[in-house]
Amino acid sequence: MNRVSLFVTLIFAGAGLFGCQGESAPASDAPMARETAPPPMATSVERPVPRPGGGNFENLVADYESKDRVIWQKPGMVISILGELDGKTVADIGAGTGYFAFRLVPRAKKVIGVDIDPRFISFMDSVKVRLPVQYQARFETRLAKTDDPMLKPEEADVAIFVNTYAYISNREQYLKTLAKGLTTGAQVLIIDFKKNSLPVGPSDNFKVSLSQVEKELAAAGFEVANADNEALDYQYIVLATKK
Repeated sequence: MNRVSLFVTLIFAGAGLFGCQGESAPASDAPMARETAPPPMATSVERPVPRPGGGNFENLVADYESKDRVIWQKPGMVISILGELDGKTVADIGAGTGYFAFRLVPRAKKVIGVDIDPRFISFMDSVKVRLPVQYQARFETRLAKTDDPMLKPEEADVAIFVNTYAYISNREQYLKTLAKGLTTGAQVLIIDFKKNSLPVGPSDNFKVSLSQVEKELAAAGFEVANADNEALDYQYIVLATKK
């Protein structure tokens, strides 16, 4: 089994898509990405430094799917913040390998894995064909632009940014563009690294403070419903709604 195949198996097992559980953590908490060596930058991918097309792709996948990530990022808890997702479309902006996207598939009506890196689009598409049949129709990939997630008007009810928001240029305008693809009252969940010296994540140069995220959301016309700096050791969580 090659490394990509191995990590595809880990994604499925961790998301509970095989009806089994490879970890002692909840089914939605599977192993994944550690940011020890910063991968390449993108508008929607969890990478800290510009390295377009660079780096060994299997090593990037291995970093994103590191078994340590489930411990510090607590994906099951994060997803629970979104509440009931039946009948909703979720856009995972900067989906990468689909770490969150594939965990959301069993819960949502539809999940769109958005990324600007064609390699990750191809990776997610290769995972999709291995999903249980009942889930394949629920998942779609979307190759995006650096300034546009390429959502259709009012297409999504939820948008999530995990380890992604800090790498978007002109974030206020990006949020305004995103808003066009969201329904009224849609939720936006942003999770990113605190500005501290941390054992995981990028340097402070590639971080945006919690207060700055709140300010930019408000300026783009969103209402911050909750800002949590305590639930995760290394990251803050911001939940906002489209007015």
